[in-house]
Amino acid sequence: MAVQSQFAQALLDPAHPVPDGVVDPSGRPAGKRFNVYRNNVVVSLLDAMETAFPVIRKLIGTENFRNLAGLYVRQHPPKSPLLMFYGTDFPAFLDGFTPLAHVPYLADVARLELARRSAYHAADATPVPADALSQIAPARLMHLRFTLAPALQIVPSPYPVVALWDYNMTPDAPQPPAEAQTALITRPAFDLHMQVIPPAVAAFLGALRQGNPLDTAFDTASALDGAFDLTAGIVLLLQSELIVEIHL
Repeated sequence: MAVQSQFAQALLDPAHPVPDGVVDPSGRPAGKRFNVYRNNVVVSLLDAMETAFPVIRKLIGTENFRNLAGLYVRQHPPKSPLLMFYGTDFPAFLDGFTPLAHVPYLADVARLELARRSAYHAADATPVPADALSQIAPARLMHLRFTLAPALQIVPSPYPVVALWDYNMTPDAPQPPAEAQTALITRPAFDLHMQVIPPAVAAFLGALRQGNPLDTAFDTASALDGAFDLTAGIVLLLQSELIVEIHL
């Protein structure tokens, strides 16, 4: 029988020979059957990559993307039977892919596309009522800790990743500006929403997600922006339905 690792290598790379022990029901070598199976597996992975990274495909063209994805597939076999989660190593793969070094924003765009997919498939969570914080004594407010929605995703980048995504996916979207952007991805009312947030807001949300109390999150944000507006940060939390538990 073919060793599992040999079978996996041959399955994803046509340069590998058909593994020993691959036979048909009559015990004869089944090279042609294996090649058909190999082709079906690779095509399904390439299709999954196209579905997961539509903006990367548009940025470099379909043919280039299929060639690039083919290289990725050979080096990164699936870790899960769920194809909707395939491609988690793709941003790191792009970071190290020298032929595309002249397009340095590709990896961050891929991270954004992964984050959108993660937010979409994240576990459901019921947000606290919009007036939940108003029921708490003001003296205790800054000591609160929150559990934030599993769908929350933050993607910082020195490139205009949100604008690049919009330009390629939204009709009549404007040209991307030459600026750094941090993306906030949420799923209020089960609808995916993406917006650009300042780094201080990202730091505020990140501190809360790590389990820090509100006063620590405020200090973290204020260290980046002395004019950070705590009220606006709390409004964002409530409007985006990001608070799912309040810990007194």
